[in-house]
Amino acid sequence: MLEIALIVLYILTALTLVIGLLINGVKPSKTLAWLLAIFTIPVGGILLYIMLGRNRRKKKLSQMRDGILDVPPYSMSPALDKMHRKYKKLMTLVESASHYPPTDENIVTLLEDGRQTFHSIFEALDSAEEYIYLQYYIFEEGELTEKLLTLFEEKKKNGVDIKMIYDGIGSYSLSNSYIKKLKAMGVDVFPFLPFRFGRFLSSLNYRNHRKIIVVDGKVAFTGGINISDRYFKGDPNLGRWHDMHLAVKGPAVAHMEHVFISDWFMVSEQKIEMRCSPDKVRKYREDTIVQVVPNGPDDVFPTIEQSYLSIINEASEYLYITNPYVIPSAELLKALQVASLSGVDVRLLVSEKTDSRLVDWTVRSYFDEFLKAGVRIYQFPHGFLHSKIIVSDDEVASVGTANIDVRSFEHNYEINALLYDAEIAIKLKENFLADCKESQEVQHHAIIQRPVHQKLKEGLARVFAPLL
Repeated sequence: MLEIALIVLYILTALTLVIGLLINGVKPSKTLAWLLAIFTIPVGGILLYIMLGRNRRKKKLSQMRDGILDVPPYSMSPALDKMHRKYKKLMTLVESASHYPPTDENIVTLLEDGRQTFHSIFEALDSAEEYIYLQYYIFEEGELTEKLLTLFEEKKKNGVDIKMIYDGIGSYSLSNSYIKKLKAMGVDVFPFLPFRFGRFLSSLNYRNHRKIIVVDGKVAFTGGINISDRYFKGDPNLGRWHDMHLAVKGPAVAHMEHVFISDWFMVSEQKIEMRCSPDKVRKYREDTIVQVVPNGPDDVFPTIEQSYLSIINEASEYLYITNPYVIPSAELLKALQVASLSGVDVRLLVSEKTDSRLVDWTVRSYFDEFLKAGVRIYQFPHGFLHSKIIVSDDEVASVGTANIDVRSFEHNYEINALLYDAEIAIKLKENFLADCKESQEVQHHAIIQRPVHQKLKEGLARVFAPLL
């Protein structure tokens, strides 16, 4: 009798969850994946859905910021009229969805890999006179974090305001003793949704994957690089991590500061005022047009995914993508296939080595569909390629934190920068082609002839791709 009651309870619970999926308008692919998990993994499927499937915090996070952190009434930049009509739709799309217009008169410096990036970052931090805002998904203790402690201590003595956000899961190894040292010297530091048993189910699935530094409103940094020694010391299993970061000066710095302030309110419930604005910040003659593209689970639209789709659809000559996690939605997969079949030179550069077997199997499960459409795929063999870059037609590029997967589009807080600049686009194209020469191109016949057990692993991994 007890067994029958438990079975009935399980079925009713499962049906309740499924009804919730349907009512909340979840994508069909995601609904089917959760159905499979719920009905094929007894008890575990329901627990997984409770932990990862429900957007518990979406309404709360939206309410926290709604009406409190309104985006300042920045006027549309004249940059829109300077650009080729080709990308006006992309610019308007991002501004409509995220309220950040493109800004011109910026200087953007490409920072390749860890040594160059951290040299530039610490140089900027050392020059700080008023404030330092920084947030990272991963703070991993080592030489870099010790160097930060020393620098922060000196800056606090000189009256510099320092605010820091770290992700509660991504920075799980950050010790309490390190955080206590920061607080003792006067650094304002908060975690983003830290791991706590009391709210484990409501916080596990939503991570802040952004990397932002703003110094005195004069310079800002963003990109794929975290605070970790692995970027110059390497990793025992993966080797040295390769990535791309940006240093930005000009009006776009104000937009990145606003993103930080929004996140600061979310973690601390403290409202801080903007210290710079696009209208007052120093402008530069280099005239690089930058558009900040933030995205999170509490946004109405998946702006980053939409910006990727727009770039793909507008490509006429080439589209080069560097990303370690290419697990496209059905829309992105179809858009890439259509672009390639239409004569656009579409290439993907992924890492040969991976930090997750399950994710690697899922990425590889899409190779056949890409190759059939003429998309060329290269696997980078030297260490772990972690960059998130799209460049197209010597005119536009996207550099930032977002991967090409559901997690980045729907569950993580991410930030990209759209760069409407021929010189930067050409430089990124040249870097891409140079990396391809050092990489192994994936051959279609090898994918077709791969062992059955490999196809099975990839197929199973792909079924659960919408849940990753």
